[in-house]
Amino acid sequence: MLSTLRNLLTTFFNADDAGATPNGPGLQLATAVLLFDVMRSDANTSDAERAHAMTTLGKRFALSDEVVAQLMAKAEQTSKNANDYFSFTSLMNDRFTQAQKIQVVEFMWQVAYADGKLDANENHLISKVAGLLYVTHGEYIGAKMRAKEDAQLL
Repeated sequence: MLSTLRNLLTTFFNADDAGATPNGPGLQLATAVLLFDVMRSDANTSDAERAHAMTTLGKRFALSDEVVAQLMAKAEQTSKNANDYFSFTSLMNDRFTQAQKIQVVEFMWQVAYADGKLDANENHLISKVAGLLYVTHGEYIGAKMRAKEDAQLL
């Protein structure tokens, strides 16, 4: 009961974050697109990567499985039509704290490591996005090491 109410309130108060707004994507969609792009940056999109991305989105934004599935479908469509990452990262730069931006980079690393290996294209993408989010090199490496430790790949 409380979970349902929380999801309803989250959806209501974050309605502009759920999908695209007149001025661009919402924070939820922007985050989902970045996670989706990590999954598709290597040749093999694994079920483990997709599951990890969906779990992360559900926890980060307190969304139900159904809403997360819809968000990922929209992220896939948006990602395929996007020419760059500016609309996604600029929204995050405007609305996320530095700690939240570092967390997004860590989420990206977690998705990359979910299949047990890191592809060079995943590494390049995360590095590029970290730069666009003004995440320092030390913060970037810290996020990578935490994600690698969480994946038990050390």
